[in-house]
Amino acid sequence: MPPADKTCASCGRRIEWRKKWERDWDEVRYCSTACRKHKVSAVDEQLEASIVGLLGQRKGGATICPSEAARAVGGEADEAWRELMEPARRAARRLVAAGEVEVTQGGKVVDPSTAKGAIRIRKAR
Repeated sequence: MPPADKTCASCGRRIEWRKKWERDWDEVRYCSTACRKHKVSAVDEQLEASIVGLLGQRKGGATICPSEAARAVGGEADEAWRELMEPARRAARRLVAAGEVEVTQGGKVVDPSTAKGAIRIRKAR
């Protein structure tokens, strides 16, 4: 029986066990070479803090869009925040893995590793 799945330290997606990682499973932290190269930057940490901060300002089960965190970190300039959209989604996935937030679509909690399209973020219940 394979060990439990892990979460990528960079993108927050689920890392599924692979036979080739059998000997090194305890050391596996990233899902791909791209994530191993990217790691978590200061901007990524700012996005996580922005998500947590924005949710702290909202009532109960209120949600935010990842674009709100991207705008808070990148500013309102059109190109600056748009480039932070995928990093904001990665930050949300890492926070889901930490148990701090949930990702929703249509009001229902979804797996952030497989969610496609627009998502919302709320505090974990």
